[in-house]
Amino acid sequence: MLFFTNGAMFANVIPRYPQIKTELAMSNTAYGLSVAAFPTGALIAGTAAGLLVRRFGSASVAAVGMVLTGVGVIAAGLAPVTVVFALSLFVAGSLDAIADVAQNAHGLRVQRRYGRSIINSFHAIWSVGAVTGGLMAAGAIALGLSRGVHLVLSSVLLAVIALLAWRFCLPGPEVEPVEEGTPAAAAGRLPVGPATALTVGALVLIAVAGAVVEDSGNSWATLYIGDSLGAPAAIATLGYIALVGAQFVGRLFGDRLVDRFGQRVIARSGGAFAAAGMGLALAFPSVGGTVLGFAAAGFGVATLVPAAMHEADELPGLRPGTGLTIVSWLMRLGFLLSPPVVGAVADATSLRAGLLVVPVVGLIVVLTAGVLSQRPNRPHAPGETTPSA
Repeated sequence: MLFFTNGAMFANVIPRYPQIKTELAMSNTAYGLSVAAFPTGALIAGTAAGLLVRRFGSASVAAVGMVLTGVGVIAAGLAPVTVVFALSLFVAGSLDAIADVAQNAHGLRVQRRYGRSIINSFHAIWSVGAVTGGLMAAGAIALGLSRGVHLVLSSVLLAVIALLAWRFCLPGPEVEPVEEGTPAAAAGRLPVGPATALTVGALVLIAVAGAVVEDSGNSWATLYIGDSLGAPAAIATLGYIALVGAQFVGRLFGDRLVDRFGQRVIARSGGAFAAAGMGLALAFPSVGGTVLGFAAAGFGVATLVPAAMHEADELPGLRPGTGLTIVSWLMRLGFLLSPPVVGAVADATSLRAGLLVVPVVGLIVVLTAGVLSQRPNRPHAPGETTPSA
């Protein structure tokens, strides 16, 4: 329920972006900078999530964080001027990041109690929430509901679900930190050489590629299909829905594919699939072809972020969790830098040209996937955990 609400909450406002952009008379550059306020808030607030989880517990922070995120979403949807829109997204992004870290922390607690790996299923449910949120927005637009009524109703509904979930979460303290003298703690004292640093850099690029493709659906899919291709507003939302829907399918089957073929093959194939699918959609623009292009992009990058985090968490010479933290934090740069870059290119040329970033990052994944494991993963043993995405 917590992962579902996290996926659905912000997805309700994304299809409203074109209407907000038009009403506030924003240029593509101003729009891109405003949308970048969401990941900026997430990047800054992400460092406070651990402190809040330790102080108040992961379940409390996850549930309350979702309620407060809904307030930020409503404020962004009703913003009277561009500055208020950007500030509201900044606040919503900060709260969303904190709730996201907390729900992952609690999901891993549940996984340890459950006795086998289930964290990927939680992230698949996040994708279900994102698709549901997009469909809720499309339905509200088709029914002619005002933006205020739609966002208040959706945010209140999802906040109630989050609070209900809180009641059924695990009580007690969070996981204890690694103790001194253990092998895990000793691992952090090993020297870190240039090869490890380069590997971390490549893993960051892979994770950022996944973030950039996801942001292309969040920030630009509805705008491109609606304004550039002339589709009706309710149809224009299908690009975003197709991307997150295909991402869900990729996550649903990703573990089996990785176990059979290895992280490297799946990541490289996914990057090529995303580059080819979106590249063809941009080369031969049509509404249907573009929706399929966004679907191909979402499916192609479905396993990239978990793959990068998994590899980073197992790098020799780094204290347990250090590589995972670095990749997770720097991955948000993709969400931060992508909107203004695409917006600037769109103002200078066209949004179609700006979206070429999707096939470009797909090719980057093809080139950098060599740092991922070539061997297929073995099935997880009972009680074994996987890193969160």
